[in-house]
Amino acid sequence: MRQFRHRRLTALVALATLLVTAAPPAAASASDRPTHRTGYHRVGYFTQWGIYGRAFPVKKLETSGAASRLTHLNYAFGNVTEDGRCYLDGGPGEGDPWADYQRPVPAEESVDGVADAPGQALNGNFGQLAKLKAKHPDLQVLISLGGWAWSTYFSNAARTDASRKAFVTSCIDLYLKGNLPAAGGSGGPGAAAGVFDGIDLDWEWPNWAGEPGNVVRPEDRENFTKLLAEFRRQLDAYGRTTRTHHPLTAFLPANPAAMDAGFEGRKIFRYLDFATVQGYDFHGGWEAVANQQSALRVPAGSPDNPDFSVEVAINGWIDRGAPRDKLVLGIPYYGRGWTGITGGGNGLFQPATAPAPATFEAGYEDYKQLKNLAGNGFTVHRDLRAGHAWLFDGTTFWTYDDPAVVLQKMLYIRRTGLAGAMIWSLDGDDDNATLTKTISLGLTTF
Repeated sequence: MRQFRHRRLTALVALATLLVTAAPPAAASASDRPTHRTGYHRVGYFTQWGIYGRAFPVKKLETSGAASRLTHLNYAFGNVTEDGRCYLDGGPGEGDPWADYQRPVPAEESVDGVADAPGQALNGNFGQLAKLKAKHPDLQVLISLGGWAWSTYFSNAARTDASRKAFVTSCIDLYLKGNLPAAGGSGGPGAAAGVFDGIDLDWEWPNWAGEPGNVVRPEDRENFTKLLAEFRRQLDAYGRTTRTHHPLTAFLPANPAAMDAGFEGRKIFRYLDFATVQGYDFHGGWEAVANQQSALRVPAGSPDNPDFSVEVAINGWIDRGAPRDKLVLGIPYYGRGWTGITGGGNGLFQPATAPAPATFEAGYEDYKQLKNLAGNGFTVHRDLRAGHAWLFDGTTFWTYDDPAVVLQKMLYIRRTGLAGAMIWSLDGDDDNATLTKTISLGLTTF
């Protein structure tokens, strides 16, 4: 029976790969959209900085066909000041308002083919998101606050009733009402009104160490719940003026210890439309052993006990009271890699000397680059039971999600009764949106 299931999965994977890769990249149109939608959320993160080295403007979401297959687009990221406010600033490490709303986007990068004029109230990524929404009116765009680098002062913002009220007010004013700082002719009151529909909180992590320098307090756990309650209260009040529902979501960790330290399990879901769960970074080049970074289940022979996996993360949240229909599984569009592998075999669980060389960051490479390694000196290895794949050339090892793994995870989402899939991040996909189309296929077919 197990062999039959594996053969059936292999056949489905082959079909999925054929369907999502057969057509060349083309502008999205009515005929390019899925024939029907389901209740599954399909959430993609768009990175502010992706327009630079990765050459991934908002337009690529349209030309690749990705936009028509998403329900939510999270813009990464919005920053939080030391005194607990949402803000946009051009200071070192503090933000990039030029990319956000000031940069005149040329015609060849524009969603509608029309170039921005310098000094318009709304240019840059925000202006392109407005154009994308005009083409896809059902697509909801959320500002994602924090992330790994900008969670430094979340604890300050959430600390008291007064700080929570002021923080939430500032976020709604800046992003949902669109009252951007005026600079070089861009911005001003209401300049970005209507671009953002809701708020995504990426506090990494309450009462748990994240990036060095983050403010962490034991009361973060309870204050996170209170912060969600304040967001929900003010978003609903604002929604009564706009006559719409403004979604509130959050990104949650895969580590059970971080779950317990920073989150009040069942309570937080009273206020969230849904939550996305970290389904990646289980292992990486910071360790001295080549391992999986996003396996569906803990692989046999894993050197770590306990270990991380998608199943461990999802079951951890369910055990803590999370409703299945509010959990969205995170899918990585990148791989983690090691080099200097010794020990032979297929490389898995073997010692390594360093993170693998890569385009932007050692040990981290986009799927669109990794897919070209298969057959070019690298062999693809799979563990269908554990649900993960890796590339190995005898020296260098990359763990990543290809269409086969992604499809297997979509079947897991359906079977487990989860709410959908989340993508980190859209700029890691190829120009044909192969992985995004696989997610759509897996959640609307079979």
